[in-house]
Amino acid sequence: MELSAIPGVGEKTAAALADLDDPEGALRRGDVATVATAPGISEGRAARIVRGAIRYEHDDPGGFLATDRAREVYKEVLGLLKDRTVTEYGAKRVETFYPSAAPSRVEEVQAFVSEAMARDVDPEARAALSDVEPLAAPNDVVVRDRCLATTDAEVYAEAREAIPEVSVEVVEDARGLAELARGYATVVALDEAFAGIDVEGDVRVEPDALERPAAVVPERQLAFFAVNRDRLRAAAEVHREADLEAPTDVEDLLASLDRLREDGTVADDDELDRLQDAVDDLDAAVGMAENVANDHLKEAIQERDVTIEGADLLSLVERGAGVDSLLSRELADEYAQAVDAARDHLVDTLDLRGDEAEMARRAFGDEPTYPVARDDEVVSRLRESLTTARDRRSARLKRELAKDLADHRDGARDLVHAALELDVEYAVARFAADYACTMPEFVEAGDDGNTPGFAIEGGRSPLLDVPHDEVDPVDYAVDGVALLSGVNSGGKTSTLDLVATVVVLAHMGLPVPADSVRLGWFEDLHYHAKTQGTLDAGAFESTVREFADLATGGAGSLVLVDELESITEPGASAKIIAGILEALSGNGATAVFVSHLAGEIREMADFDVTVDGIEAEGLEDGELVVNRSPVKDHLARSTPELIVEKLAGESGDGFYDRLLAKF
Repeated sequence: MELSAIPGVGEKTAAALADLDDPEGALRRGDVATVATAPGISEGRAARIVRGAIRYEHDDPGGFLATDRAREVYKEVLGLLKDRTVTEYGAKRVETFYPSAAPSRVEEVQAFVSEAMARDVDPEARAALSDVEPLAAPNDVVVRDRCLATTDAEVYAEAREAIPEVSVEVVEDARGLAELARGYATVVALDEAFAGIDVEGDVRVEPDALERPAAVVPERQLAFFAVNRDRLRAAAEVHREADLEAPTDVEDLLASLDRLREDGTVADDDELDRLQDAVDDLDAAVGMAENVANDHLKEAIQERDVTIEGADLLSLVERGAGVDSLLSRELADEYAQAVDAARDHLVDTLDLRGDEAEMARRAFGDEPTYPVARDDEVVSRLRESLTTARDRRSARLKRELAKDLADHRDGARDLVHAALELDVEYAVARFAADYACTMPEFVEAGDDGNTPGFAIEGGRSPLLDVPHDEVDPVDYAVDGVALLSGVNSGGKTSTLDLVATVVVLAHMGLPVPADSVRLGWFEDLHYHAKTQGTLDAGAFESTVREFADLATGGAGSLVLVDELESITEPGASAKIIAGILEALSGNGATAVFVSHLAGEIREMADFDVTVDGIEAEGLEDGELVVNRSPVKDHLARSTPELIVEKLAGESGDGFYDRLLAKF
C-alpha cells in the first residue's frame, strides 16, 4: 500500500505513518489506536486516515452520502453505534464504518458483523472493557549503569543509532576498558579483538550485541510492559470473562508482569531488595552506628573513675597528647567494645554478608578517637561495592525477565487489540439486538441495468424519539420512482428516514432494523429534507440546478425528497416535480418523493408514475388512526377530507355532504 496514495494523506502524514512498525497492517486492520500513535496524528485524524485507506484498498471513490440530510442520517446512525461502545478506541473504530458503493467493502464489514452478531454479550466482559486502553509507547529509556565500548569509529556510530539508551565510548586498548569498568557496572565490548582479555569488573565481549539490543538494554522491553501493565491485565480479564482464545499464554504473561514494577524494575527478588535497601540506607545506618559507639563510650566514661598521677599527666601534656591518648591508655577495652557495637549495628541494620560485612567493619578503625567517627573512604568503597552488586544483579534479572516477556510482545499487542475489537463487536451485537435487526440482502441489477430498488418488511426507524418496541412496523417497497402521499403526521417523513437509515446501514455492511430487507446496489444517496418556507429566486434556481444534475446523471442513485413543493408556488411545484420524476425514471434511478400534490403531479407526468399512500383509517377522539405502511398504488385521503367525512356522518347536514363531494 502506497501511503501517500491514500486519500487525504500527504507526504508529511505518510512520513509520520512510516514511523509505525507495521503501518500497512494497522491500516488494513482498521487499528485506529495504532495509527494514532504516529507522530502528530490524533485519534480523530487516525479514523479519517483509516477510512481513506479502506477506500483506497477497495477502489471506492466515496461520496455515497450526497446531501446534508443523508450525512445527518449517517451521523445519527453512527451515534447509536458509538453509544454502545465502552472504550474510546471502540468509539473511534466505529467511525471507520461508512456507507460505500463498493461491494467488496460492504462484504468485508458483513463478515465482521456476522461474527459479532453470533456473540453473546457477556456483562462481566463488557464491564471489564472499561479498563482496557490501547497500548502506550514508553518514555525514552536512559541507562546509566552500563556502556558499549569499541575501538572503531564506524562501529561507534552504528552503536549509537542501534542502542541509543546507553553511552557508547571509544577506547584504544584493554587499559581503556579497565578504566570504563571502574565507572560502570557493566561494559560491553563490541570488538572481537578484546576476546580473552582479563579485566577487573563486569566486562563482556559481545561482537553481535548490536544485533541483540534487548540483551544489552532489557529496559527497552521492560519499559513497554511496565507502562502497559494495567492495560494488559485488563485485556486478559476481558479474554477470561468472554472466553476468548488468547493469542499468547495469558497466565505466563501475568506471572511475568507480577515480577515487574511500575518503574520497570524487577520485583519480588529478596537479594536485589536487600542490596537496594543497603544502598538506600547506608548513610543513615553509618550515622546511627556512630551514635551507638559514642553513646556506649560516653556511658563507659561516665561510669569510670580515671586517676592520673601528676607525673603521667605532665608527660601527656608535654607530648601534646589529647583525649585519644587518654582513651588508648585508660579505656582501650571500652573503646573496643564501643567500636564492635557500631560495627555490629551497621552490619545487622543493612543485612550485610561476607565481603560486604568485612568491608563495613573497616568503616570504624581500631585507633581510639572521641567522638568515634566513620572512615569516609571505606564508606565510599562500601557504597560503590553495594551499588555495583545491586546493578549487576538487577541487570541480570532484567535480562531474564525481558527474555521471558519478549516472547509475549506480539501476543500482548494482539491481546489488547482483540479486547478492543470485542468492544466494537459487542456494540454491533447490542445495536442489532436493541433494534431487532437483520442482515439485508443485496440484489444485483437486471438485464436492463436498472437498480432493483428496495423492499422493507417490518421496518422500525431507530431515529424516532420513542422506545423501539413502541414503533409501528412499516412495510414499503419501491422499484423505480414513486410519489408518497398521506395525511399530516401520518408518518411520511418517518418513512423516508426509515428508508434512508436502512440503505445507509446496509451500505455500511451493518444489520438493518427490519424483519427483512432486499435492495439494490446504490451508487449514492440523495436525501432532501423538507424546506422551511418558499425559497427566494436565487435559492430556487440553485435547487432546480441540483435536481437537473441529478436527473441527467443519477443512474444508480436513491433519491428521497420530502415535500419539494414547498420551494415555490403549488402549481409550479407540481410541474417541476413531474419533470424531475420523468428524468429520474428515464435514467433508472430509484426515487421516493413525499408530496401533498401527488394527484396533480400524476396528472402532469408523461408516464404512469406510481402513487403510494399512508392511509388514515379514520378519526378516533380527534386523533388520526393511521396505517403506517404505505399502500401501493393508492392516493391517500387528506386530513381535511377525513374531518369533513366525520362531520357529514355525524350531522346529516347536506352542507357537509356537498363539501365531501368536492374531494
